Amino acid sequence: MTEPAPALFPHPVAGEKLAALASQIQQQSILQLFADDADRAETFSSSAAGWQLDYSRQQLTHEIRDALLELATESGLAQAREALFNGAIVNTTEHRAALHTLLRASASTPRLQSDWQQIQDCRQRLAQWVDKVHSGSHCGHDGAPISDVVNLGIGGSDLGPRMVTEALREFHNGAVKVHFCANIDPAELADTLAPLDPSTTLFIICSKTFRTEETLHNAQSAKRWLLASGAGEDAVASHFLAVSSNLEAVEKFGIPTDNILPIWDWVGGRYSLWSAAGCSIAFAIGNAAFDELLAGAEQMDEHFYNAPMADNLPVILSLLEIWAVNFFNASNHAVIPYQHRLRRLPAFLQQLSMESNGKRCNLLGQTIDYATAPVVWGEEGSNGQHSFHQLLHQGTVRCPVDFILPMRAANGADAEAHQRLVANCLAQGQALLVGRDRQACQQALLERGFDEARAAELAPHLVVPGNKPSSTLSCQQLTPATLGALIALYEHKTFCSGHIWQINSFDQWGVELGKELGTTIYQAMTEPESYNGDASTGALLERWRHEH
Repeated sequence: MTEPAPALFPHPVAGEKLAALASQIQQQSILQLFADDADRAETFSSSAAGWQLDYSRQQLTHEIRDALLELATESGLAQAREALFNGAIVNTTEHRAALHTLLRASASTPRLQSDWQQIQDCRQRLAQWVDKVHSGSHCGHDGAPISDVVNLGIGGSDLGPRMVTEALREFHNGAVKVHFCANIDPAELADTLAPLDPSTTLFIICSKTFRTEETLHNAQSAKRWLLASGAGEDAVASHFLAVSSNLEAVEKFGIPTDNILPIWDWVGGRYSLWSAAGCSIAFAIGNAAFDELLAGAEQMDEHFYNAPMADNLPVILSLLEIWAVNFFNASNHAVIPYQHRLRRLPAFLQQLSMESNGKRCNLLGQTIDYATAPVVWGEEGSNGQHSFHQLLHQGTVRCPVDFILPMRAANGADAEAHQRLVANCLAQGQALLVGRDRQACQQALLERGFDEARAAELAPHLVVPGNKPSSTLSCQQLTPATLGALIALYEHKTFCSGHIWQINSFDQWGVELGKELGTTIYQAMTEPESYNGDASTGALLERWRHEH
């Protein structure tokens, strides 16, 4: 087992106590904790908004949980939560509020009434566009109804909408097919457009600034594709929508004002699927189901805002993350959804967690000396069992796991196959917990027909140490509402962890350098004399020129 981390932590009182408790718990297995507490599975479990969190397989006691809750108090988490919901400037480097909860709110506080009214106006316009396309009252330039919608966006303008649209495939209303293109690699756009008809395709350009390189390049390519089919410049109005705050740039592209849905500077990309940036979701599942998605998120918002810390799902998930990262040196965190439709959830959570909390300086701009966001990764179950679960069970890296488990199959699915899927999920959590010692491995080999010498030789290779922490989030069935609640749960968990780490979860300055250098290198590809960077990159540029 990995030794606990030293107490380098921004909250010294709770930090010192937790460091001592982490050292003590090393001597006690999680299985022993179950043996000592017959009610452990119930007492280390909480529910909200259609989800149940079982965290009884985590390496913690009641005393440790109490100490973690003391950490939440010492950090001022309750006050930070209040500030978030009431529109305070929580994004300090950009001097912005983070009002993603208001995007799905059914009512507003008086302080945020003007913002909420803007959101309602935008929702109404979005709903009207969905109705017009679904009903056929908005057609392509030659009068043919729209059959396909293509979302052009990257990062938060792609990951969330794409994940939700694929996750809710059983709820698509069939009026149009929705596609996504994010990568500047021309292969993705070519693959997306290959089966489509320009006269029946509607593009959504999703870029707050309307300056995102990948998105604008793909948008220009899509426009050329439309015009190459014989359409005139005036056809752009029939085949393009934009979600942006840069009206001038959008109109210069050829998209009229009526085709622009607003997005505000306080809508962070990775928190934006609830806004007009999620219009591709609404085109896929319809307005009613989109409203259910928002309502599920709002239900989790209400839980996060009102529930006591001890029963608060986002708070618990965050404290478990802090416990693992800062007191057990866990640099990884696996999210494994046992639902094929949720296969893109790990990628979505990668951005949500690592772009939000992958920071090295605190709110005062000081370099910090403690760990922040872990590497988030994962794959759908049961595929992962045949690839990376080997590392989870026998590897030397401490990697807590979140299992995501809808208990019922999607409508019309094979019930027996889903039952086997559930069994696999429960088995993996149990295997991480109980493991298998050398004696049991040797006995299993003997029962399989190996002689004693060979069984003794092989047994060490079969040993699974167990005592690996995991949590299970389960719901009855994946629906728009439960998916909305799940996403909001992880959003709030991310906020809580960022607050405890004393970092800004709402900026992403670290991505800027690569963009700036990319512009410089692109220029140097055709103007070699302009390059003055490192020798390795210079050599690779020379190779590129040689190959071209």
